[in-house]
Amino acid sequence: MPEARFWRENQARYNMIGHKCGKCQKVYFPPRDMCPKCRRASMGKMEKIQLTGKGSVVSHTTVHEGLPEFQMQIPYTMAIIELEEGARITGQIVDCNGECVKIGSEVETVFRKLGEEGKSGIIHYGYKFKLIE
Repeated sequence: MPEARFWRENQARYNMIGHKCGKCQKVYFPPRDMCPKCRRASMGKMEKIQLTGKGSVVSHTTVHEGLPEFQMQIPYTMAIIELEEGARITGQIVDCNGECVKIGSEVETVFRKLGEEGKSGIIHYGYKFKLIE
């Protein structure tokens, strides 16, 4: 199947690829074509950057009720993570019931199954975060 090969060979598929503004050096994830700070001056100056996937928790919350399709995961913890490179992203903290997450907790990216299309369909993976011990 050529589709499966396409997904395996997609550079951003199993990596955290961001963009860094060549003018102000600010890092963004997901990638952007233009820096919101520098605007037109950043056009053509955004460069790809491999992110380490490591960072620290800026804020967090534990979800106790959710949509029916997420009921197996209840409760789960969502956090705003500031990556080492400076970009801030939202992600789920895994392997923790929420009580172990603190502001300033160090985390790293893990890739986990997000879902699949039918029982024999394409499996979708994505990034989540786990605490660094």
